[in-house]
Amino acid sequence: MLPGKRIILGVTGGIAAYKAVSLLRLLQKEGAEIRVTMTPAASRFVGVETFAALSKHEVAVRIFPEKDSPDAWTRHISWGEWADLFIIAPCTSNTLAKIAHGLSDNMLTSTVLAARCPLLICPTMDGKMYQAPATQNNLEQIRSFNYQVLEPEEGYLASGLEGKGRLPEIEVILQKAREILSAEVTGPLNGKKVLVTAGPTREHLDPVRFISNPSTGKMGFAMAEAARNMGADVTLIHGPVQLDQPPDVEAIEIESTEELFEQVRGLADADVIIMTAAVSDFTPKQYHSQKIKKETSRSTIELRKTPDILGWLGEHKRQGQTLIGFAMETENLVENARRKWQEKNLDWIAANTLTDKNAGFASDNNTVHLIGKDSEKQISGTKKEVAAKILGVIFGS
Repeated sequence: MLPGKRIILGVTGGIAAYKAVSLLRLLQKEGAEIRVTMTPAASRFVGVETFAALSKHEVAVRIFPEKDSPDAWTRHISWGEWADLFIIAPCTSNTLAKIAHGLSDNMLTSTVLAARCPLLICPTMDGKMYQAPATQNNLEQIRSFNYQVLEPEEGYLASGLEGKGRLPEIEVILQKAREILSAEVTGPLNGKKVLVTAGPTREHLDPVRFISNPSTGKMGFAMAEAARNMGADVTLIHGPVQLDQPPDVEAIEIESTEELFEQVRGLADADVIIMTAAVSDFTPKQYHSQKIKKETSRSTIELRKTPDILGWLGEHKRQGQTLIGFAMETENLVENARRKWQEKNLDWIAANTLTDKNAGFASDNNTVHLIGKDSEKQISGTKKEVAAKILGVIFGS
């Protein structure tokens, strides 16, 4: 649930501070925007420049920074309002005590007091320090504030001793962040089942040759993520692509149009169906189980039509279901899209053209003409932005 999420990463002065670099990168890979605040002691373990370069934001350390800026004296307030989640990893016993008692002598602790978002604290220290009565009292106090505490792990500590005090693996922290943010998610698709198709299909002539198209699946994956961000339970059916699977989305991989049709029919009871897949309209009449040799092959290939999946969905559309189609045209974009919208019994169709330099296969950007019963709108931006805008128009978010 992290794409588009805004997260403050707080780093304090413990030996585990170096692991915060990996945590930052993993959060970014999930699609989150990260800002970093460090205690002065943390900068002795990892340089401020490292976090600034990776986060692409100035790192906040001191309440009175050396470089003056317009928001220097109110940054803790603006950051506290900006964030969806505040993670402190690692959190030393010193910072833990300050948070428990409301002290604010650096930018990190000041931002804690100003934050309006959930706070996830990952206490990390030597085992005896963690078990100390004062630390346990501070943890109890922090939990009473409804802050989230991720218990440290047992293991070999920096002191050379064995005990409870290690920073949890970054994947564990990431999963906890997902859980917190998913609990916060509300949107017009909460509780709805959404089916998305994406990418190309392949129609094989023999084991090594096939008919296909250049679709990368980027638009479909963006639609799946946008639906998930609106609270939907999303299933993504996709052809062969070179993309990372979106987190918290059930993914089903297919290859041919027949395989896609079979999967779609089994999931056609979804509340919303978004058909972005670039489906092959034709498939070879004959499949050769062995590679076709040049010397013995003919120069023609006989083809037959593949199933009209979008047409089938339009014919079997149930009451209250929303069916969204995609179309790519090389001419007469709006006219052809309107005809397809009507013939396939769609609720909406998003059409784009290969002649637009900011759209089409493999591009990270897109421009679509969105057509519905009482609405037409042109939408441009990155494919993720376009996906969010399309669903915003359709579902009013």
